[in-house]
Amino acid sequence: MPVKNRFADLQDEITKWRRHLHENPELMYEVHKTAGFVEERLKEFGLTDITTGIGRTGVVAVIEGKTNTSGRVIGLRADMDALPITEASGVDYASKTPGVMHACGHDGHTSILLGAAKYLSETRNFDGKVVLIFQPAEEGGAGGKAMCDDGLMERWGIQEVYGLHNMPGLPVGQFAIRPGALLASSDEFEITVTGKGGHAAAPHDAIDTTLVASQIVVSLHSIVSRNVNPVKRVVLTVGTFETDSTASNVIAHTARLQGTVRTLDTEYRQLAEGWVRQIAENVAAAYGAEAKVEWSPGYPVTINTEEETGYAVEAARAVSADVVDNTDPIMPSEDFAYMLEERPGAYMFLGNGDTAMCHHPAYVFDDNAIPLGCSWFAELVERRMPAA
Repeated sequence: MPVKNRFADLQDEITKWRRHLHENPELMYEVHKTAGFVEERLKEFGLTDITTGIGRTGVVAVIEGKTNTSGRVIGLRADMDALPITEASGVDYASKTPGVMHACGHDGHTSILLGAAKYLSETRNFDGKVVLIFQPAEEGGAGGKAMCDDGLMERWGIQEVYGLHNMPGLPVGQFAIRPGALLASSDEFEITVTGKGGHAAAPHDAIDTTLVASQIVVSLHSIVSRNVNPVKRVVLTVGTFETDSTASNVIAHTARLQGTVRTLDTEYRQLAEGWVRQIAENVAAAYGAEAKVEWSPGYPVTINTEEETGYAVEAARAVSADVVDNTDPIMPSEDFAYMLEERPGAYMFLGNGDTAMCHHPAYVFDDNAIPLGCSWFAELVERRMPAA
């Protein structure tokens, strides 16, 4: 069950695209050069139905099959943005932009989808339409939501949507997926505790916000151990703890905590905000202090629909003998979730070998994964929309 021969032939060309993008990373919505590069390649493939500026800097293009008797429209998505990380990979095509790096493999995802687009535009061996989605701002900017808010699904009539992400730790050649929740939601909170500042020698004349905030941190961690069903997955982390003083002989007037709550369960996601507020406000009140909670909703749970996951698995098995169809879910988040909230679809993991993890400065995308990813996209299209 090999990759399609055309992608073996194209691997060197696609690798050059990928390494060019790696050398020239861009952040969030400021992916103007990347989007321009994508548009140039699509025009070279002979595509004319190309729209830019969707979700601010996203690119959408349409490939028509030889026929369209099915009326089926499938969306394929890749993310384009990099991370604010200083590269330490040691590769000779390292980032030329100080402090910015493709440390999550989005250069690989974009190149894989471009490779699939080149093949599909050459062969058009399907009955229907393919909508290519090149998305900005996956890394914290909710670019997927921005594209959906711009009418992505409705304007192009997308009925199903699919995406993939490389996965360090899985061998190159392996695909992994599961129906249902695959990646967690991620919401952020900030708690400001206000007490009464004072001298360390006179704590009875103060309300010690360091003490109060510390009690809040400890109490917040009871949420997972005492409110959540033990067979469910919820992760709460307090990542920062700051006071308005750095002096050892001062009782701070205010303290600030920041953290995240991640879960694979939409019900617990809805409950978490109330639990955090209740604990913070009541613990602070018990000490005579006040706690103000600001809650910032982040990405939803990434939930693969059952039927479309089956299609994704079938396509993967046509490409590779190594397919895991019930992989464990993981707790990072992914804004492809917004697209899956609007349309049925599936998100696939693609093995990247024994490399540093994503978001690490030494991360390296394995170009040997390119033909596999391209073949999966193409196989998915040809199987879901067989030529009439």
